[in-house]
Amino acid sequence: MKKDYYEVLGVSRDATKSEIKKAYRRLALKYHPDKSKEADAEEKFKEISEAYAVLSDDEKRRQYDMYGHAGIDSQYNYEDIFRGADFSDIFRDLGFNFGFDDIFQHFFGGFGRQSQRQRQGRDILYRITVSLEDAYFGGEKEIEVRRKEKCPECNGTGKAKGSKVVKCPVCHGSGQIQQTSRTPFGHFTQITVCPKCNGRGEIIENPCKRCHGTGVVEQKRKIKVKIPKGVADGTRLRLAGEGEAGEMGAPPGDMYIEIYVKEHDKFVRRGSDLVTTKKISYPEAVLGNEIEVETMDGKSKLRIPPGTQNGERFVLKGKGMPTLRGGHGNMIVEVAVDVPKKISGRERELLEELANEMGVKMKSLSGRNFFKRGK
Repeated sequence: MKKDYYEVLGVSRDATKSEIKKAYRRLALKYHPDKSKEADAEEKFKEISEAYAVLSDDEKRRQYDMYGHAGIDSQYNYEDIFRGADFSDIFRDLGFNFGFDDIFQHFFGGFGRQSQRQRQGRDILYRITVSLEDAYFGGEKEIEVRRKEKCPECNGTGKAKGSKVVKCPVCHGSGQIQQTSRTPFGHFTQITVCPKCNGRGEIIENPCKRCHGTGVVEQKRKIKVKIPKGVADGTRLRLAGEGEAGEMGAPPGDMYIEIYVKEHDKFVRRGSDLVTTKKISYPEAVLGNEIEVETMDGKSKLRIPPGTQNGERFVLKGKGMPTLRGGHGNMIVEVAVDVPKKISGRERELLEELANEMGVKMKSLSGRNFFKRGK
């Protein structure tokens, strides 16, 4: 279980951005793996860096305060968590001049000698659109993605058959290049990833010809995605291990499926409730009746009481959308009194008798001009 981010940084839940940054700066100076001698320094550094990346971002912090780690893990992949966080001045205090990509490489690839630390494959975000019926009943969708997969020629090792792995001649196996320069303010040391071995500390004498030594090749793949009942618009599903394969045999990343639900021609979704409009006749509105209403899983009976007004709403309990926690929302039925544009002679006679009975004085409209109805 992840620790509470506020607890990790040692700040209160109402801490200001300045207090959060100050706390992270202090801990980063203490636990940076290239400076600290503590055995678990690298893990602690990643932990405090993740906490700072979330709590220093207003939107991520809001989601964390509302939903905890579930609010972050369901919306962001690991790279998204760090993207946008301001580490630059803090890292300058540590003696580094890194941009985001360099920092992120550290978070994923580790620090110091990287030949023994394989980098996990990248996550994939895939967006799909489903119908309201799919969201109601759940089901399965098949998608086709293009992603990097383990090279079948070398089984992900990146080596041609019989090839050896040797120490990098540039960084001598450290995975890093260190450059020190003198300034008026003293010595300045900058550490960067070795460009020859990309931080692995090793190189392949004879790389695999198919993957060019990376251990991965691009492939098309069909993947089945389970759509849970009650899924909402914008929901993100995580498929562990379905992202891109890592280089040199490293484990794959994850795939995130972002779901969008199409609008329906009969039902409007309001959270877990469904809203629909049902036309009824004038006699039904006045006298009442029992009618049938279409729902997502068939027809249901609805009692219309006498004297029902146009636009009045009725509730069919449990006929709305399923919820991810179990149960269903409600179906909200709004009635619309259907006024016919044309009537028969007999219908006119009856309506005139009704008007007379109700004391309504009717005037003849023959020969009068009227404005056209708007479309």
